[in-house]
Amino acid sequence: MAMQLRAALGLDPWDVFHQGITERTSLSFGTVTILVGAAVLLLWIPLRQRPGLGTVSNVLVIGLVVDGSLWLMPELDALAGRIPLLVAAIVLNGVATGLYISARFGPGPRDGLMTGLHRRTGRSVRLVRTGIEVVVLATGFLLGGTVGVGTVLYALAIGPLSQFFLRFFEIPAPAGTRSPVVARGTAQGPDPDTEGEPGSPVTDRIEP
Repeated sequence: MAMQLRAALGLDPWDVFHQGITERTSLSFGTVTILVGAAVLLLWIPLRQRPGLGTVSNVLVIGLVVDGSLWLMPELDALAGRIPLLVAAIVLNGVATGLYISARFGPGPRDGLMTGLHRRTGRSVRLVRTGIEVVVLATGFLLGGTVGVGTVLYALAIGPLSQFFLRFFEIPAPAGTRSPVVARGTAQGPDPDTEGEPGSPVTDRIEP
């Protein structure tokens, strides 16, 4: 997250939203990330979602780490330095996604909101996720968040990268619970439009 912020070429939708709030307040980016995560977590109550260790860690740890990383990393002016920083940030986001989901300690607040709405409304995960991210992206942009080529690159690359690293870091589950979609990257298993039930590692993605 800090690397993509320092690249200053466009953020993923949720971070556009976080940055937009940061621009309008005196709060740090990490503090905003924590507060938004906590607020989203409250929306789990009517959706009857259950948080796990990964959920709580997502709310508390990421905000602290991103602030610390931003403090350590200098701002860059040269495009020759910002472009590789952006690419590295997106790839590392994919690595983090594979590690976080494979650990199976619960989705982050934003992913839990997505899967919860999917269960309650009956709409596809694809539609629910797209709707949420369009709303937060538009809101963040209006608040002053950075939208650019990095936003587009993130949107195009994070899916394939996440799928690759999910297979790479997969921890075999007990017999009968292993997801063939993640394990083999095939069309077997749940319908892509209905994936995202609790415990499904395909859609419980982090916003690292």
